Amino acid sequence: MKARPLVSFDWAIKKLLRQKANYDVLEGFLTVLLCKPIKIVNIPESEGNSDQADDKINKVDILCENEHKELILIELQYNSEHDYFQRMLFGASKIITDYMSQGYTYDQVRKVYSINIVYFDLGQGNDYVYHGMTEFKGIHTNDTLQVNALQKELFGIASAYEVYPEYYIIKVNKFNDVAKDSLDEWIYYLKNNSLPEHYSAPGLDKVAQLLNYDNMDASAKTLYDAHQKELAISYGVLETAKAEGKAEGKAEGKAEGKAEGKAEGKAEGRTEGQKEKTISVVVNSHRLGLDLATIAAITGISNEEVASILQEQGLV
Repeated sequence: MKARPLVSFDWAIKKLLRQKANYDVLEGFLTVLLCKPIKIVNIPESEGNSDQADDKINKVDILCENEHKELILIELQYNSEHDYFQRMLFGASKIITDYMSQGYTYDQVRKVYSINIVYFDLGQGNDYVYHGMTEFKGIHTNDTLQVNALQKELFGIASAYEVYPEYYIIKVNKFNDVAKDSLDEWIYYLKNNSLPEHYSAPGLDKVAQLLNYDNMDASAKTLYDAHQKELAISYGVLETAKAEGKAEGKAEGKAEGKAEGKAEGKAEGRTEGQKEKTISVVVNSHRLGLDLATIAAITGISNEEVASILQEQGLV
């Protein structure tokens, strides 16, 4: 199996990229995604940037401030959440209100970018990168409401949407591993914890140097490996709960059926759910860079069965 040479992005955000000397990694990623030069001047203390928030395992976020006083929230989410769209809205709104002190006037509202890196299929859509922003359309003329000359001068904006939060969603698992441009090169790293054979995207050269797993000392490797195992276990527990809940629901829905048929359907549902859960945990653990023995220990199946699942999924 191919060894993973790089530390995952979530761990880097937790432990490395908050240091000013390493801002250029995040700057490179944000410059490519937002299509404009980004210079980070500060990573302010906030609820999102606290260690306690980071220890939630399934959620990693970091709040950055650029040279134009704009706020950029980066969140990673491994496990599926049906209300994730609402969480995006809440997160961006909370940052705006948190940075509006008493006595502020409305012209001091900060611009917020909400960047969401998700490892599940959020919503319905075939793309792997989505961008959302607020525009006002005439319901009769379909024209876009624009800011006037005075507003442009006072607030330094060219369009009304620049006032409102912008949202980016990167659906990592939808990416097909073919890096056609700089953004694809970054997404390749986010998905595989390695770099494509050829790359030129800003920040990735620093990633290759800074986030090399083999360059970590023994204690750092131990902490990192433990984090990755805990992440995989957490994912497995959630998937098990989902599968069992689904099976229970199917069984209860057939309450008027024969008792033996009810029990049989329940058992079959659990078996199928357990199989799906095992496959999900194996795939997720492999993408996190865990070896065969570790994945086998987490799932309770043999090394051979792990290898077989990875082959069926086209991952080895």
